[in-house]
Amino acid sequence: MDALLDTLWEYLAAGFSLAGDSLFSLLQHLHLLGPPVLISLLAVGTVLLTKLLNRLIITRRYLELEKIYHHWLQLRQEAMQCADRDKGSRMARNIDQAELNKAYYDYFFEGLLLGIARKVLPIFFVFAFINEYYRPEQMLELFGREYLLRLGTGSGEPILIGAVFWYFISLLCTYLCWSLAGALAGKVRTARNLSTTPCCSLPRTVEESKI
Repeated sequence: MDALLDTLWEYLAAGFSLAGDSLFSLLQHLHLLGPPVLISLLAVGTVLLTKLLNRLIITRRYLELEKIYHHWLQLRQEAMQCADRDKGSRMARNIDQAELNKAYYDYFFEGLLLGIARKVLPIFFVFAFINEYYRPEQMLELFGREYLLRLGTGSGEPILIGAVFWYFISLLCTYLCWSLAGALAGKVRTARNLSTTPCCSLPRTVEESKI
C-alpha cells in the first residue's frame, strides 16, 4: 500500500512539474510586459478559472441537497407564520430537530467541498506556481531585480513588494471589481426592464368619456 501511494505521489509530482514548466514556457512570451502586469494577469486568469469551474463543477447530490434544504426551510417559515405563536414555535423546533438541521449540514458540507475544488485548489496551484517560478532568485535572473515594486517611505527604507504578495493583492482587487461589475450590471438590467415595460393607458378625456 505504501509503495502504491509513493508511486501515485511521484506521478502527481511529475504531472504538476510538467504543468508548471508548460505554463512558464507560455508566460515567457509575456515577460516583456513586466512582472507587475504579468502577476496581475495571472490573478485575473485565476478568477476567470474559478468562475468557469463554478459553472462546470456541480454534482447531482448538491442539487438534491439544495432542493431538500429549501423545502424544509420553507416549511419552517410557514410554521412560524402560524396564528398561534406557541404552536408555530413548537412546529418549527420539531422541523429543526427532525430534518432541517441535517439537511443544512449536508448541504453546507457538500458546498464546502465543491468550493474547495472550484476556488481553493486553483488559487493554491497558481500560488505554488508563482512561489516556485517567480521567487526572488528567479526574478533576479529574469528581470534583473528580486522584487516587483519598490515603494519609498519617509524613513528612507523602501518597501519591496514580492510576487506572491502582489498576486494576492491583485486577486482581491479582481474579485472586488467583479462583484462591483456584477452589481452594476444588475442595476442596468433592472433599469432597462423598467424602461421597456409598457406604460398604463392614460385615462380618457371628458369628451371621450361622454361619447
